[in-house]
Formats: sequence, structure tokens, C-alpha cells
Amino acid sequence: MTTAIAATRFSVLDRSRTRQGQESPEALRDTVRFAQQAEGLGYHRFWVSEHHSVPGVAGSAPTVLAAAIASATSRIRVGTGGVMLPNHQPLVVAEQFGVLESLFPGRIDMGLGRSVGFTGGVRRALGRDKDDAEDFGAQLAELLGYFTGDQAVHPQVHARPSEGLKVPAFVLATGDGGAGHAAEAGLPLVIAAARGEEPVQGAIEHYRERFRPSAWGEEPYVVVSSTVAVAGSAEEARRMLLPEAWSAAWSRTRGEFPPLMPVEEIARVEMTDRERTLYEEAQRGHIHGTEPEVAEALEKLVERTGADEILITTSTYDQELQLESYHRLARITGILGAAG
Repeated sequence: MTTAIAATRFSVLDRSRTRQGQESPEALRDTVRFAQQAEGLGYHRFWVSEHHSVPGVAGSAPTVLAAAIASATSRIRVGTGGVMLPNHQPLVVAEQFGVLESLFPGRIDMGLGRSVGFTGGVRRALGRDKDDAEDFGAQLAELLGYFTGDQAVHPQVHARPSEGLKVPAFVLATGDGGAGHAAEAGLPLVIAAARGEEPVQGAIEHYRERFRPSAWGEEPYVVVSSTVAVAGSAEEARRMLLPEAWSAAWSRTRGEFPPLMPVEEIARVEMTDRERTLYEEAQRGHIHGTEPEVAEALEKLVERTGADEILITTSTYDQELQLESYHRLARITGILGAAG
């Protein structure tokens, strides 16, 4: 284990992915069980996501799921990666996290994203439009103001029991714009490593340059999210990435993110040229390999980005292999020994 890795926190984001032949309720129960396992392995936090009307993702209500996870665990931090703020009224989001923090003091994280519904139909059902994401800065300021008690958008409106509580807030960035919002608000930045090295490096640098100390943080804090697959061989680790890669290719050609398929079935799919291209593209930009190979790749990632924390987003069809990968990663990073 290197010095860079030893100084870095490692956490988990689980999207409650459904597998072929599995119903959504089972996937949600799997997420709660996985959080218990992640806590036992020593991971720092466990986050869940928000997706609406997506066949391959069961997690549609992250604050509700976070409550179930926090109830089933005792030490690991629990939060959202994230609540998509443009889909909701800031008052309601503040109230939800105020309740969570009141029930599980000192363990709740408020990860916030800028995305709106995946399709026009979903956006209409949510009562939102694509342009609502452009108001993220104002929505974020209003939300944070409910905790500090100084929001001015709705005079004399107070979020109970949130006011006076300090729930750590994070901004999920999908580009430099999101990084700018995090810097201006003085909040930690969460950014995906798979977007391409130069754009990510640039967004992180701009975030650090523009960061304004706030009541929420005195210094920049960078969380880099990445898919990491660790196995006994590089080929086995690569195969773990294939179910998500095929789901991504399918979604790009059909507008619908499907449940994860077994690797053996994917191998029998007769892909079009476009599907094959998208499938291969979806396999790039991730970290995978044996324990020594992944340790070296993680060290380089931390050194390049200066990340304070790595948020692991790996999922695959075979849940036993997935858990084994997280176990191997915990061993690489040293968090397993610390947890024990």
C-alpha cells in the first residue's frame, strides 16, 4: 500500500442495479445488505442514487433508502449520490435531510446533483423541464439557507427540524459548471474519473482556484468517482465490466437502461456496428486488474487528481464477484485491516 492510497478515503456508491430476472424490491434489499458488507470492510461512506422510470435501476427515492441503510448499519456514513435537486423543492429536500440527521446524528451526507428526468415523459411526470437544471445555483443556495436559517426566497419559512443542523453537503459535477457551483458555495466536489482525463483535471483545478471558504468547509475537498474491478486475473476483472458496458450501449441506442445481463449471454448477442462501438467505448476509462495492477492505477489516479477520496461505483451481474472485488480493494487500500 502506497502513501498516497493510505491517505485517501474510499467509499461506495450503489445504484441498486437490477439483474436479469430480478424484481426491483429484491435489488433494494440487496443494496441494504451490501451497505452492511461495505461497513464491515471498512469503507468510509455508502451512497445511493436517484433514477426515475429506469428498468435497470431500482433506486428512485434515495433519502428513503438512506434511512433504511442507516437503520441497518451503525458506523458507516450514509448519503445520496445524489438527490437531483432540480427534481425537487429545496424546502422538501432540507426537511428530508433534517429528519435523517436527527435520527442518525453525525452519519448523514447530502450529495446533490444537477440532472433532471432522463426522458421528456419523466420530466413531465415530475413537473420539471430541462431548463430547471440551469437554476441549480439558486436552488442550492436556498437549500443551504434552510439549514443556516438565512434563506430569503420564502420569508418566514423555516425547515424543521433542519434549521441549525449541519449536514455535510456535496455537489456532483458533470462538468466545469458543476465544479463552479461547488467552488462558489464552498462545498466538496464529486466528479467522475471516466469523463476523460483532461476535462476532469481542468474541472478540479478550476474548482480549487475558485473555491470560497464557507460555513460548510474552509478548504477544497475532491471526491473522484470511479469504476474499479479487482480480481485474480486481469481478464476476470475486465469481464466484470461487461454487464454495465452492454447496459450503457443498450441505453444509448434504445433510450432505456436495462437490467444487468450475465456475461455469457452478452457474448452471444449479435451487435450492430454502432452497438459494438458503444459497448467498447463503455469499457474504457475504468480501473481493473489484479490487486498489484489496481493498486498502481489507484496511486496514479490519486496523484493526478489530488483526490481526497475515491468513490467506487462498480456493479456487475455476479454479486459474489462484485463483493469479492470490493473485498480485494479494501485489502489493497488498507481499510480492511483498519475496520477489523
